[in-house]
Amino acid sequence: MKRVKEYKTLFNVDADTDLKQLKSTYRNLVKEWHPDKFQDEEKKAEAEIKSQQIIDAYHFLVSIAPETKEANLEAYTLTTTTSGIADFKHKGLLLEVSFTDGTTYEYFGVNRNLYIKFVNAEKQYRFAKRNIFNSFLYRKSKKDAELA
Repeated sequence: MKRVKEYKTLFNVDADTDLKQLKSTYRNLVKEWHPDKFQDEEKKAEAEIKSQQIIDAYHFLVSIAPETKEANLEAYTLTTTTSGIADFKHKGLLLEVSFTDGTTYEYFGVNRNLYIKFVNAEKQYRFAKRNIFNSFLYRKSKKDAELA
């Protein structure tokens, strides 16, 4: 959740910002912090770091935007209802779940207590369907695994 707040603060947006406004803000920030605008090497290095943060933030915010989630809802529902859990990792408030169909989703705000209940659940997939999949902010984090 810290990363979500940090990126929203960088872009100065709130939860109901649409993709058009997000793209406009992104373009303005990229113009402002483009490394080629600066002559001083120190400022140029700072601008490179800042521009990379802006690019990362933009891609992240687009991936959790309501329009993106709505467009990908059918695929997400299919994955969470038909594919089993292949692997999972938890760090801080982030739970990363890899499914047997090769997709991976990140769930934000999953605290340690809920994670422990998930790990100790008799049927982890059933627990996740009831308590995680539709209860937390999520985004698709990795491309589908390539079938060999």
